[in-house]
Amino acid sequence: MAKGVLSFPLTSFHADGSLDLDGFRAYVAGQLAAAPGALFPACGTGEFFSLAEDEYRQVVGVAVEEAGGRVPVVAGVGYGWAQAARFARIAEEAGADALLVLPHYLVAAPQDGLVAQLEQLAARTSLPLIAYQRGQVAYTAHSLTRIARIPGVIGLKDGHSDLDRLQRLTLAAPDGFLFFNGAATAEIQARAYATVGVPAYSSAVHAFAPEIADAFFAALRDGEQGTTDKLLRDFYVPFVELRDRVPGYAVSLVKAAARLRGRPVGPVRAPLTDPSAADLAELRALLGAGLDLAGASL
Repeated sequence: MAKGVLSFPLTSFHADGSLDLDGFRAYVAGQLAAAPGALFPACGTGEFFSLAEDEYRQVVGVAVEEAGGRVPVVAGVGYGWAQAARFARIAEEAGADALLVLPHYLVAAPQDGLVAQLEQLAARTSLPLIAYQRGQVAYTAHSLTRIARIPGVIGLKDGHSDLDRLQRLTLAAPDGFLFFNGAATAEIQARAYATVGVPAYSSAVHAFAPEIADAFFAALRDGEQGTTDKLLRDFYVPFVELRDRVPGYAVSLVKAAARLRGRPVGPVRAPLTDPSAADLAELRALLGAGLDLAGASL
């Protein structure tokens, strides 16, 4: 997964909020054309939390069909383990290669419970699992050794950005266990994550401007610090500042940017809301500046 930016595609909806499967198919084809390291449909950016089971089946199925075996397809699953197992069966039937286990719903839990959650799910699917620690899910190094021994658990996505904790986890992990940076705008912290042995990362920017995401990835890979600094200073940092203004903008701002580029993704579903007119105008200017830096156009 460190060979390319990880794509977390948006889920396309019509103006009335219904699933736009044709739009999603066209959008995913565009994402794949940028040669991501893997495709993660129906995860946080893809509004997993708002999808009915039948919609989820269709979304994962289209992602698998469009990928055609070129890249791994890792579908999101979540809620409690019983519901996650239902989504896991659907993803398996649809042909997904692996599952990203999103943080469970509502309750805080002790380490034994976090481990048991993955044990219960792993016992009910043949697909490999990647745990996602974010929000109320945070593993200790001891728990990491335990989940790494669960058959089928192959990796961890980190959304906490606690590099001290993350370094302890990477040191406790067995050889071959996967880690990747899952911060909200991962490029901001990509260099820091790489210093603790986690070079792979997901990219929300890839969902609307793979040209920018790929330019940053290439500069980071090639050690071109001047280029990465300029992209961070002139695009990524202002984008994060805009994203942080309103709860939910981590998804709705990304979707708005995709619409500005003519991508058939439609609006977000409640409880998310689309950006205000003023924020949308600022986003348009920022997107244009970022594309200029990447040598592309709006």
